[in-house]
Amino acid sequence: MLVEDNIVFRNSIKDTLLSEYPSMEVLEVGSGEEAVKRLGAFSPDLVFMDINLPGENGLQTAKKIKQDRQDIAIVILTSYDLPEYREAAIRCGADGFMPKQSSDWKEMMTMVKCHGESKHHGRNPACIRLARECEI
Repeated sequence: MLVEDNIVFRNSIKDTLLSEYPSMEVLEVGSGEEAVKRLGAFSPDLVFMDINLPGENGLQTAKKIKQDRQDIAIVILTSYDLPEYREAAIRCGADGFMPKQSSDWKEMMTMVKCHGESKHHGRNPACIRLARECEI
């Protein structure tokens, strides 16, 4: 699931993901509220979510999702790669943190690949737990 209000950026992420994983199902939503609503009908393994969303922000949404669905990995995307944002993401239950400035998307592709392989083999996808390992 992609939770991003900037349609151009969201399309860029989706196109990148689908170019590498053409059979992947990607649900796109533009707000945290919409993401929470859609979880009833769509059960994502992995969520990439912006912090700065209209209405409920990405951190509030991550916390809400994690209260009911610990099995969903959440990676926070942000233009603000600051220690205080990383700390807030961790406190709100995010599993990973990725700056939007990443121009080649290698980190995102590594997360997706590792997560998929881990789930396929019945292992805990520790590769997403990047934020928890950060020294802040």
